Formats: sequence, structure tokens, C-alpha cells
Amino acid sequence: MTDLDTATTALARAPRLLVALDFDGVLAPIVDVPSHARPLPDSAAALAELAALPDTTVALLSGRGRDDLATVSGFGSPIRLIGSHGSEFDDGGTSLLDDEQRARLDLLTAELRELVEGEPGVALEPKPAGVAVHVRNAPPEVGTRVLDAVRAGPATRDGIETTPGKAVLDLSVVRMDKGAALDLLRERVGADAVLFAGDDVTDETAFARLRPGDVGVKVGSGDTAAEHRVDAPPDITTLLQLLVEVRRVRPSDE
Repeated sequence: MTDLDTATTALARAPRLLVALDFDGVLAPIVDVPSHARPLPDSAAALAELAALPDTTVALLSGRGRDDLATVSGFGSPIRLIGSHGSEFDDGGTSLLDDEQRARLDLLTAELRELVEGEPGVALEPKPAGVAVHVRNAPPEVGTRVLDAVRAGPATRDGIETTPGKAVLDLSVVRMDKGAALDLLRERVGADAVLFAGDDVTDETAFARLRPGDVGVKVGSGDTAAEHRVDAPPDITTLLQLLVEVRRVRPSDE
């Protein structure tokens, strides 16, 4: 049994468990067209089983907008969907912006559209409180030039928060932080222990909030604060299946 298997088995016996996962690169393989992403079928099945177990909360915590996350994941209640790096909670609707923030978002959107117009392979993803600039499908020199221009221009404006990721830069008129979102979710569901898995630099704020007895899993390469690492989304499938197997037969008084 690996260290991760041992930690997962212990975690599965927590009285009240929160399983929170990033979507892209964790449940779903990374694809060139973001709207084509879908969870691996066996991972989706394991999550559904977990969400149906007593004292178990399952949540997706993604940089995608919450509506987009619902579309690509296919999930709904009882699985929680938290979008825009934590600024869109499913029990509070989309973020409500004040007039100043709405005006700032309109200006940001217009400026970004002008900046990326004609740039091959660059795509903008509108969100309720911001815009993501995707360069995954752009030639490397184009992606570098565009992101440098965004960082030097729109990202410097007052009231704009930026969150870098893999071949993407998120800009928002509200603060976004997966770590703070994970803390809030833990408090709301009264979780005794948390499993969090992510693959991107945006997930590091969540890994940094984990506590003794929690399990953090980094998917893929790169520096991380997570204690455990796996190679790819199919490894998360195996992890979730183990969690289901152990938690399903957990004695009720544990």
C-alpha cells in the first residue's frame, strides 16, 4: 500500500468528510477546446457514489464559471459546484457586483477584446466577475506576447485581481482564492477532514490551507505544497474508488 493509499484509507473514516476537487486536469483530461472537456466516466461514477454516502460532501472547485462547470461536468446536486476560483458559490448564486465593479468589468472586457483581436489561437472566456485569457491553442510566441501585454496593461488597473494558470490568465473585479473558498466550504459543511486534488498553480492556495489529517494530491508535475502526487486523471479515478470502497463500509460509530 502506498503512502497515499494509507492516507486515503485513514481519511475515509473521518466522521464528516469533504472531498473537493479541481475539474480540468483532475477529473477531466486537459483538451484543446475547453468546452469539450468531460470527466472520466469512472471518476464521475465514483463521485456520485461518494456524494450519496452519509456525512460526505463532494464539491468541484474550479476556475471555470459555475454555469460552464455545470455544463462540462454534467454534475448537479448533491455535488456542490463552486466556480471562478471560489467567487461563485452554488448556494449564493453568481457574484453580485456593485455598479463600480460592473463598470470596471465592462471596461476590462472591451480592453481585452481589443488587445487579443486577430491573435491566432487566443480565446477569451467571459465570467460573471471577470474574463480569462486562454493561450493554450496559440503559437508559443503569440501566447507569450499576449499574456505579457495583458500583464502590462489590463492587469495593472485598479481593482483588477489576476490569477495565473497553465496557459491562462484570469482577471477579475473581485478577489478569487481557492484556499479561502475551501476554508469557507469546510466551515459550512462542518467537515472533520478534507481531500483536495488539483493540478494547477491556482490550486496551491487550497493546498496551503490543508490541516493535519487532510489529504492533498497534486496531479502532474510542478512545485507544490501538496504532500502527495499522482501522474494523471486516471490516478484520481483509482483514488476515488478506494475512498468509496473504504467509506462505504465504515462503521457508523466512527
